[in-house]
Amino acid sequence: MKYNTHRALLGWGFVFGLSLAVIPAWVSTASADDSIGSVVEEKIEELEEQLEALRGEREEAEDAPEAPDEEAAATQDDDADAGVVGPAATQAGDEAEPVKRKPVVLTKRQREVCDELGIDKKQLGELIGKPLYEFNEAEVDVYLRYLMKFEPELPARIKHLARKNIGQPYELYLLGEMPFEHYDPQPIYCLDRSDCVVFSEHTYAMALTGNWQDFMRMLQRIRYDGGRIGVATRNHYTEADWNPNNSWLVRDITAEVARQRVMKFKQKVDRAKFLRNRYKLETDIPVQEYEHEFIRFEDIDMAKPRLRDGDFVNVVRGKPGNKDVKGKPGSMEDIFGGSAWVGHVGMIVIGDDGEVHLIHSASPSVREEPIDEFIARSTEDLEARDAAGKARLLGFKFLRLQKDPMGNLREIDGPGAPRVVLPGGGGTE
Repeated sequence: MKYNTHRALLGWGFVFGLSLAVIPAWVSTASADDSIGSVVEEKIEELEEQLEALRGEREEAEDAPEAPDEEAAATQDDDADAGVVGPAATQAGDEAEPVKRKPVVLTKRQREVCDELGIDKKQLGELIGKPLYEFNEAEVDVYLRYLMKFEPELPARIKHLARKNIGQPYELYLLGEMPFEHYDPQPIYCLDRSDCVVFSEHTYAMALTGNWQDFMRMLQRIRYDGGRIGVATRNHYTEADWNPNNSWLVRDITAEVARQRVMKFKQKVDRAKFLRNRYKLETDIPVQEYEHEFIRFEDIDMAKPRLRDGDFVNVVRGKPGNKDVKGKPGSMEDIFGGSAWVGHVGMIVIGDDGEVHLIHSASPSVREEPIDEFIARSTEDLEARDAAGKARLLGFKFLRLQKDPMGNLREIDGPGAPRVVLPGGGGTE
């Protein structure tokens, strides 16, 4: 339910007019012992209470959740080249003028949080009324302080922040290590744009923290192995780096939600070759081999009832290898010659209708859509993609938030978690 300006003005005008009409009656009925001023003051207090009640009804209506606008279908983003997240490939175009929006009328609870934290009520109303990707750093600090107090549950904060970034413009390969290293000159954070990894990392880091400084530290702890900032320690490979290095935050539940009906694929990771080719950086990192598992997209109905808000989604893609063996789960060697990798990521949110939705950053912008729609769009041209030797959707890996991620991190990093270490040493403990 929404209130337009004319309607609101008419309502308040009616109440004010009513007060003018009844004040003479109040005065005429006052006893000789009562002063006119005290009677009027008493009645005005009663009127203010009535107005406050009306405001509360209006605020409840303003707080009613609205489903996000349906996003237009777009091509899948290829955030990973053989599972690798790399350097910037595009530059941002001209930025549009920010849309001017009216501040949201705060609820009683929101006003109480403002009073408790010393947050300006007008500013918070403005921040609630605009998307997260239009915030500056100081505004992020205010909003995270508010949200940590207002919403105590981590999955709910993740869902809230992810939805608040719907419409954020997409740009592939945004982040690097500047100003700490020169190999990748991109900055270490970005608020106004995202690719799939940047969107997910920023959302988790913001949801875990309650101010700008803690968010910035947490973001680096999530992006880098052990929080050690550097291109060589960045979590380039989703399956081999990001997932295990953030096991304090999420755990793999793929087999659990798939009832063990999973497929396996092997991965050989040559980080030294990747860093040499991409960044001209010589290292002695040894080649490592991994085995991963995923649930086929055809079996998604088996997993959907078990998925929850905040689950991390790995979209598994592959190129055709050997012929399919009647499409039954088995070895990847039997179906795609072992060629598979995580080429996109996002998060699960449960829609207001109870459907399982995927919220993710892909060209042209962050969107929320039923996972069934994502699958349908991604599998429209499988035969053509296979014939052309192009990567296509195979399935998903799912990871769930740990019960106490911050407790887990303090066990690893110590009481001052998250720990961040700068290149060459130094940082926070």
